[in-house]
Amino acid sequence: MVETIGNPLSWGAKALSGLGHAAHDVAEGMSSDARVSPRVHALHLNDIRKALKLGLADLGRSRSDVMMLVMIYPLIGLALTLVAFNSALIPLVFPMAAGFALLGPLAAVALYEMSRQYEAGEDVTWVSALVSLRSRVFGPIMVLGLYLLGFYAIWMVVALEIYGAIMGPELPKTLTGMLREVLTTPAGWTLIWVGCGVGFVFAAVVLVTTIVSFPMLVDHPFGLPVAVATSIRVAVKNPLVTAAWGFVVAACLVIGSVPFFIGLVIALPVLGHATWHLYRMAVSYD
Repeated sequence: MVETIGNPLSWGAKALSGLGHAAHDVAEGMSSDARVSPRVHALHLNDIRKALKLGLADLGRSRSDVMMLVMIYPLIGLALTLVAFNSALIPLVFPMAAGFALLGPLAAVALYEMSRQYEAGEDVTWVSALVSLRSRVFGPIMVLGLYLLGFYAIWMVVALEIYGAIMGPELPKTLTGMLREVLTTPAGWTLIWVGCGVGFVFAAVVLVTTIVSFPMLVDHPFGLPVAVATSIRVAVKNPLVTAAWGFVVAACLVIGSVPFFIGLVIALPVLGHATWHLYRMAVSYD
């Protein structure tokens, strides 16, 4: 059948229909399935090791590292291109890289679904995982994802303001020049300490509110408020394990980023799959 160009009215009708479906998904995401109730369990430090081991096993089965390779490198290339052609963005190179951790829970949603399908004995492919997510939990995940994107944008603004307040309004002309100024001056070391401190606060908020919320939304049709509240309950009940998990995530991302971001191809999928297994240890349902 030959497709023709529609008139403006048909375009508008299709657009409104799409918006209507999206609004319906979001509205459904704010309600909960009252038939089941989440129960939070105590975790032990050894559970982190178990989760990472299971995550590595899922990586071996799914080859999700290839998927991450496809996703990561265009984003990194775009960021580096922007920096190369816009000196105003040079102070944001390191906040940009560090801020990837804030978006990690959203980027790993398909990995949670793949681990869920493995656990359920289903046939697993990247396509089936993405299709299943779109049909079941698009609304609440979209809202929670927008929260993370907004948080990331705020972090970028705050990081730039911190740089200007400590290093002055004059922007560095090259990345090498900025590194020299930051690492060899008292103001530069003040910037490092203040930036790391503020970044820690941002990362802690994201960790506490999303440690199990995304996997929980993938697993059950809970409303977004219940998922976030359960995530906070897990963090409050297990502060040491939550902090240790945050440290593991940060360490893996730093180590994976050092050799030209190549290590992230392995680190991100392992962390994504491991997050699912940590959620399964932390939450059960009545």
